[in-house]
Amino acid sequence: MDLAQLEVFLMVAREGRFSRAAEKLYRTQSAVSQSIRKLEEEVGEALFDRSSRDGLLTDAGHVLQEYAERLLNMRNNAREALVELRELHKGKLAIAANEFTALYLLPVLGEFRRLHPMIKIAVQRSLGSRIPDDVLRHNVELGVLTYDPQEPQLCSIVVYLDELIFVVPSSHPLAGEGQVSIRQLGAESFVAHNVSSPYREKVIQTFKRHKTPLHMDIELPTLQAIKRFVGMGNGVALVPEISVEA
Repeated sequence: MDLAQLEVFLMVAREGRFSRAAEKLYRTQSAVSQSIRKLEEEVGEALFDRSSRDGLLTDAGHVLQEYAERLLNMRNNAREALVELRELHKGKLAIAANEFTALYLLPVLGEFRRLHPMIKIAVQRSLGSRIPDDVLRHNVELGVLTYDPQEPQLCSIVVYLDELIFVVPSSHPLAGEGQVSIRQLGAESFVAHNVSSPYREKVIQTFKRHKTPLHMDIELPTLQAIKRFVGMGNGVALVPEISVEA
């Protein structure tokens, strides 16, 4: 049983005559009759009362008519939904982002909603190291990262360039400096993020390369907590510039 057979069946049921159904479908009457016979063989029941010239449905025919209409309506609805999705009229966009990249998304999502108000957006917070796998497993449509993923199945483009900036309490001796050396940073107590990231690894490797000690005495779970803690006069930090602007 396929949808084409059900379309023929419903047309005969609506028109009441095989000949009129054949005209509507632009097919020969014999082709319509053959399609109905095959359908009846598959379901094991007569669908039309052959003793009537009006092509009345049998009890089995009435049952099949109800389900056939549902199936064809579902097919039409599916087609419409796919067209709407393709043309961005309706649907849901799932995005994976970490704490930092979610900040970049805020103005972008605002503009996207303005252009496509019927698209629902769900931003899932995830570790940066797990986002490529989220995309590959089709858990999300796209991910926003702070590094170029190495998975060959993924395609990536640069959408934003950011820098790490040095933040200190307003009362700190270095607060008025236009720039500081890495040697000066070696004497400071850093408040760090407790999640491993490309940013964190670059900082560690930079200090190692300059043979400068890196004192990460305190680790906190969020950028907001790091900024507030530093603002209270507790150490210094290196954070993405966009997180300070936010």
